[in-house]
Amino acid sequence: MWDYSEKVLEYFRNPRNVGVIEDADGVGEVGSLACGDALTLYIKVDENDRITDAKFQTFGCASAIASSSALTELIIGKTVDEALKVTNRDIADYLGGLPEEKMHCSVLGREALLAAIADYRGERRESIESPLVCECFGVNQEEIERAIRENGLTTREQVTHYTKAGGGCGKCHEKIEEILTRMCVEEERVPRPVRKPLTNLQKIKLVEEVIENQIRPELQKDGGDLELIDVDGNRVLISFRGLCANCPSAGITVKGIQDRLREAVAPELVVEEVPA
Repeated sequence: MWDYSEKVLEYFRNPRNVGVIEDADGVGEVGSLACGDALTLYIKVDENDRITDAKFQTFGCASAIASSSALTELIIGKTVDEALKVTNRDIADYLGGLPEEKMHCSVLGREALLAAIADYRGERRESIESPLVCECFGVNQEEIERAIRENGLTTREQVTHYTKAGGGCGKCHEKIEEILTRMCVEEERVPRPVRKPLTNLQKIKLVEEVIENQIRPELQKDGGDLELIDVDGNRVLISFRGLCANCPSAGITVKGIQDRLREAVAPELVVEEVPA
């Protein structure tokens, strides 16, 4: 479902620097298994403040593994101050780009780097004191503001793509919009118009259009297919056909379909597979 670059696939299949540094000088732990993505970054620093080794352990998708691996290669050999200048955009660019819906994986790497360096320096990260905004994914205000500032984000959907904030129950949407509005005013940027709520009929029509025009053609290229069974509130019920019906990666495909529909229709949608 995702249009990954060859380098992303290479770093996913053959990740570099996986493991633990037992005597690490700095350790950064971000995310959580409950939220779907977790990363621990270990760094070793010499007497000249230069990072001589970096390893990682991660739980997440192909983008998370590739981003974590790319991060270690980007920072090894740099001084700590130089490593601090590595952004999530640098990680994505190093991999030849990431789908926007997966940019949160590169942001996770950036947050782990900041945490590891703070640990090495014996500092308390500001984000620890920052108020929690998204309870579903444990994202605080400081993390959202940094992602907005460093990536020029202007919409709530973009914030979700880059941080996962707002991708769950939706209770934090208003707070995210407030942060966006405030930061756009402060930085003299123009926010994109807020998407108006859809009626149920509008939602069903958009779901049908996205599935028919974007998703089904992609599945059919590989001998698969799907049928839209029902749209019940924010639940989109689908059933796979063809080669997709018995595919062991069906769960990943469902997640990809859900991300596509959340981007194109409404961020509250939940896609569920039902038996044929």
